[in-house]
Amino acid sequence: CEIANNGQEVSTVVSGGSMLPFLASGRDYVYLKKTETPPKKGDIVLFIRKDGSYILHRIRFIRKDGYYMIGDRQICTEGPITLSQIVAVAVKVRRKGKLITPKSFVWKFYRYIWLHTVKLRPLIFKIRSIF
Repeated sequence: CEIANNGQEVSTVVSGGSMLPFLASGRDYVYLKKTETPPKKGDIVLFIRKDGSYILHRIRFIRKDGYYMIGDRQICTEGPITLSQIVAVAVKVRRKGKLITPKSFVWKFYRYIWLHTVKLRPLIFKIRSIF
C-alpha cells in the first residue's frame, strides 16, 4: 500500500455506507496517513481484513488481543484486528465539501458521543427514516 510505503498523507473518496452518517459514499473524502503511534479508541482507521479487503472503520475499543472496529452505521463490532493489519489513520476528512479536522465539533461528536450509541442506533435510524 502506498501509504505504508512512503508515509505521505493521501486522500481517497469514501466508498460504502458503513461510515454513515459521518461519511457518505461517493460524496466525502478521507485523508489518511500512516501513524507513528498506536491508534486510539475513536480513531478512524484503514485496515486490511484477512480476506485482503480494505476497510475504513472507527476503533470501538482495544483489548490485549487487538483492536475492535465498528462503522458509524453498524451495530456489530469486528475484531480482533492486529496492529499489523492497520494501514493508516484518518487525519482529516472533506465532508459535504467542508474540511473537518479532529479538533472540530463534528469530529469530536462522532468520536466521543456517537461511538457510545451502538445499542441505540437501530432506534435512531428508525426515527430518522420517519423524518
